[in-house]
Amino acid sequence: MTLSDYLPADHGDAVLVGRIHDPEVSGPTVVVLKGDRFVDVSAIAATMSELLETNDPVARLASATGGKSWSAEEILSASPSDSTKPHLLAPCDLQAVKACGVTFARSMVERVIEERAKGDFARAKAIREEIAAVIGGALSDIKAGSPEASHAKEVLQKGGYWSQYLEVGIGPDAEVFTKAPVLSSVGHAAEIGILPSSAWNNPEPEVVLAANSRGEVVGATLGNDVNLRDVEGRSALLLGKAKDNNASSSIGPLIRLFDDRFTMDDVRAAELDLTVTGTDGYVLEGRSSMREISRDPLDLVAQTCSRHHQYPDGFMLFLGTLFAPVEDRDVAGQGFTHKLGDTVEIASPRLGRLVNTVTHTDKAPEWTFGITELMRNLAARGLIGAARA
Repeated sequence: MTLSDYLPADHGDAVLVGRIHDPEVSGPTVVVLKGDRFVDVSAIAATMSELLETNDPVARLASATGGKSWSAEEILSASPSDSTKPHLLAPCDLQAVKACGVTFARSMVERVIEERAKGDFARAKAIREEIAAVIGGALSDIKAGSPEASHAKEVLQKGGYWSQYLEVGIGPDAEVFTKAPVLSSVGHAAEIGILPSSAWNNPEPEVVLAANSRGEVVGATLGNDVNLRDVEGRSALLLGKAKDNNASSSIGPLIRLFDDRFTMDDVRAAELDLTVTGTDGYVLEGRSSMREISRDPLDLVAQTCSRHHQYPDGFMLFLGTLFAPVEDRDVAGQGFTHKLGDTVEIASPRLGRLVNTVTHTDKAPEWTFGITELMRNLAARGLIGAARA
């Protein structure tokens, strides 16, 4: 692939920021794309969180020149498995990583199926057929929290089909959970992890918003909210085990900052294409359209960050996905699940392409570079503390 395959179609007009692992300083560097090169902007901001906290990060970056730079094509093609070479990291750092679930009617139905199947994929097809006539598609035009949604809830309860997933799907309160610890997300070209014990899982292609501590959305990127359907299907109380694992949160490749050419309306209209390619030649293609989301992205932001809950370093917010694969991969009736070595590509014309390879959580590189290490590294480089002053 070339540079254009990884970046937005209009990348020449986009303000794209990210983080690079620089082996010369044994740590991360905040960068902005200038032409065909990534330029070090650590003189402006030591962390991505600090950059996004500025009143106008786009204007602040406009004057970024003269810093160290790298070939964008080489960086985007580099493997994170080789720490001796510069490569992309997840574009966020100190931000909390939050995620919204059950924000699309179609995926909401699949969550109900998971719950009723108790995590057993063999039962999913029969249950899907059983409830399709009752809820499949009937909820797609209902706005979450509306009077129509309340009526639908009453009808479903009477029919014995009510579920906790329908509650957050069409009820007044969204599902917002912590997807991953700070600094644990992996970036473009990294391996993504699934538990070895999981036999029913899938990728979740999503738009991820980048917000500052004031709850202002300043940009967007792509993400893979890796999903273990059998684990969560056994019990919703296993959400943490299903969602927060080694290398289970992928974000990138870069954050596109909002400006006159790219706004929240472009997020609302975003189309995401998913391609899963197996080492056996298997190919799965899917799409998630933000036009079909049941809650406006800004409503999800407001339910995440408010007077009741603050994020002083900002936050990244997965917006949920329409995609829930039901196609059989090997055996009829068993649906889709990942195999080791699967290449997962999530692409959107205005946000670029995020590519990862599937492995098991105990085979993916361990997460070792935490907040303490980051602070030590930045201090040693004179980017924070008394040395920077």
